[in-house]
Amino acid sequence: MLSTNNWFVKLKFFIFFLACTGILKTANAQESPVKNIGKVTCVRIEDQAINITTDNAFARITVYSANVVRVRIDKHKLAPDFSYAVIAQPQKTKTSITQNAQEINIATDSLKVVIRKSPFAITFYNNNGDVISQDETGLTTSWVNESVTTYKHMQEGERFIGLGEKTGDLDRKGNGYTNWNTDSFGYSTGQDPIYSTIPFYIGIHHHLNYGVFLDNTYQSDFNFGASNNRFSSFGARGGEMNYYFIYHTHIADIITSYTALTGRMKMPPLWSLGYQQNRYSYYPETEVFRIAQTLREKKIPADGITLDIHYMDHYKVFTWDKDRFPDPKAMTNKLKDMGFKLTVIVDPGVKEEKGYGVYDRGFKDNIFIKYPDSTNYTGEVWPGWCNFPDFTNPKGRTWWGTEMKKYGADGVSGIWNDMNEIATWGQKMPDNIIFDYDGKKASHLESRDVYAMQMARASYEGAKAAFNKRPFILTRAGYAGLQRYTAIWTGDNRSEDSHMLLGVRLLNSLGLSGVPFTGMDIGGFTGNPTQSLYARWIQIGAFNPYFRNHTAVNTKSSEPWTYGEEVLEISRNYINLRYKLLPYLYSTFYEATQNGHPVMRSLAIDYTFDKNIYNTEFQNQYMFGSSFMVAPFEGDAKFGKIYFPAGKWYDLYTDKAEDAGQEQLTEVTMHKLPVFVKESSIVPMQSLIQSTAEKPTDTLTIHVYKGNVSNHFVYYEDDGESYNYENGSFYKRLISYDPAKKLITFNKTEGSTASKFSKIKIVFHGFGDLSTIKVNDKSMNINDDFSSVLTPISKFDPQGSANPFEGAKVKSIVVKNEGNEFSIGY
Repeated sequence: MLSTNNWFVKLKFFIFFLACTGILKTANAQESPVKNIGKVTCVRIEDQAINITTDNAFARITVYSANVVRVRIDKHKLAPDFSYAVIAQPQKTKTSITQNAQEINIATDSLKVVIRKSPFAITFYNNNGDVISQDETGLTTSWVNESVTTYKHMQEGERFIGLGEKTGDLDRKGNGYTNWNTDSFGYSTGQDPIYSTIPFYIGIHHHLNYGVFLDNTYQSDFNFGASNNRFSSFGARGGEMNYYFIYHTHIADIITSYTALTGRMKMPPLWSLGYQQNRYSYYPETEVFRIAQTLREKKIPADGITLDIHYMDHYKVFTWDKDRFPDPKAMTNKLKDMGFKLTVIVDPGVKEEKGYGVYDRGFKDNIFIKYPDSTNYTGEVWPGWCNFPDFTNPKGRTWWGTEMKKYGADGVSGIWNDMNEIATWGQKMPDNIIFDYDGKKASHLESRDVYAMQMARASYEGAKAAFNKRPFILTRAGYAGLQRYTAIWTGDNRSEDSHMLLGVRLLNSLGLSGVPFTGMDIGGFTGNPTQSLYARWIQIGAFNPYFRNHTAVNTKSSEPWTYGEEVLEISRNYINLRYKLLPYLYSTFYEATQNGHPVMRSLAIDYTFDKNIYNTEFQNQYMFGSSFMVAPFEGDAKFGKIYFPAGKWYDLYTDKAEDAGQEQLTEVTMHKLPVFVKESSIVPMQSLIQSTAEKPTDTLTIHVYKGNVSNHFVYYEDDGESYNYENGSFYKRLISYDPAKKLITFNKTEGSTASKFSKIKIVFHGFGDLSTIKVNDKSMNINDDFSSVLTPISKFDPQGSANPFEGAKVKSIVVKNEGNEFSIGY
């Protein structure tokens, strides 16, 4: 006979089992339209993870690293894990997990997580006990129908930055945003959403900063105090609450951890960092050659020409209009001889036309997205009624890559993915379209925001195999992790000053969100810029990661020479500067492949707690790499205010030094973009070339700017086109500047490749009258020199030929570029 005591113990265990398995749920007298997560009813600890059951949900909290914690919550038992964005697995991490009746505690070397049990609520602390982020009491996580939202307590003075391609100000406090990839032609400067989705933001308060990445591909919503003064929130219209919390003391490290989760770009082809001349559209091939020849005749360095949809046969993807382009291979060969690479546009819509080989093969392979009754979804785009490849299906991606072989055989070097939001006439794709979602099966509601990223993936993987070298891939839309496959540009912008400056903020925000390779249409896509706007925009473009000039059909031609001789000279000046800076830029891209840091950097990365950088007067200022601060202004601005954050800053053109913490009203001219060099900077430059197919002279010039802080720069070279660098075929060298020891050190080189430069010229900026220099303790003669980065603009009148040269007197030395370590004492 069972004793009363044993029977009671077994009953308790049975109830505990029912609670942990979710069979037992607390019944409410009246169902609320909002379902809260409720109280914790069961806890199971597994090494670095905790499985939790609550009144209304299931949760799993996982330590991914000392600085990253993942939170998954759903009304149902958690589904098998799957993500298009996250490629990292949890790292083995020293983790302490304890609990008592009131809470569960997680501790790593970097942060502490406290999970309150009644009701379920999470608070993140640093090791000093400071609150980094906490669930809002009484709200925490809840559901309205299938929408799930997590509410965080709004900290005093909290700022929010990032969230990918979002319009508005740098500080997003007080605003709400929606992620739903949208074809937004000629979008306004406050329109939301636009093309791409990166649900990752950074919060800043009380000298603390953290990152939150919501990995959910349904339409998602972020509220940073819009229409409320209580909380910030993030959520999605379906699926589970699935977010990664990232804590570091520096924003740069948050970006590094985020890109460790979602991946980093590979080295781009060197030519893709040169100037790109685009138009909607260049045709026939004689027009393409005219553009190429004019760029060369007018000494405008350039590396790429892009073909828009008019190169195709009736806009059908993977075809050529044989009247306009009778021999694509001969054309690309001729362009190659002139130093140009060709990029072509591809759209996802495949015309529904029997006898069109691309369609027939796609239909036979059954790779198109479908209605629930298994018929192919048909939507109207440029070619007419189209079916759409399912890029969430491995078969669809493979099929696309096979079709890409035609472009490889024709000598194409770049693939531009457009219309991939998905864009269709009417802009209202049905919710009930079914996508494969890598075998998981999902509706349009879950698949839309990830579709473009998977198209870019298919294009990258297909082009990599078809081209037999690094391809250049560009996309209009995407999802978190897109940086693994593609560059992105900001779509169909407008020829307006406000759009130019918005473009700067969009690129900075994309950089904060893990995407280094970004650009915008120089001059604006819709409309016609003024001379001053175009001149300013091309100056800013020279300091963008992707330097693309583009304009729409039925607009005026927008090549640099179409705006008159003065704008032509301004354009040439800044394109020339871009090419001289390629060693610096290529090395900065190498850095992005290693730590995820953007090429174009919001000042918030390095000056996070300086309130002035969030001022709308100064929010457009940005860093280009680690050395250059760019201050953009409207094209017709005569004066502008510039803010100088911590440190000393040198005028790029004159070496005039500016001290930190000051706001300066400065005269602005059409001829010059205000650019400043940070103290202690190390900037490698080369001689002017007309394309990356041309070799520079044998001397690499290293500009060093005197400062009071130590600094270093990793200089990097490889062949610029293959993947041999992954097997050690590169040239890399750490260059360090130590003002305390008055020493500049060039470390021993790494990699199996010799540098293209046999000599190194070191130029000293701001060092005054240096009389002696020692190289490895051996005295060396120092040269008087003059540093100038711009050619004077002509005076367009009978009285004079040119304005005076602008530059600075400097000192320099030249040494052989050998592989051993050497140091320069001054």
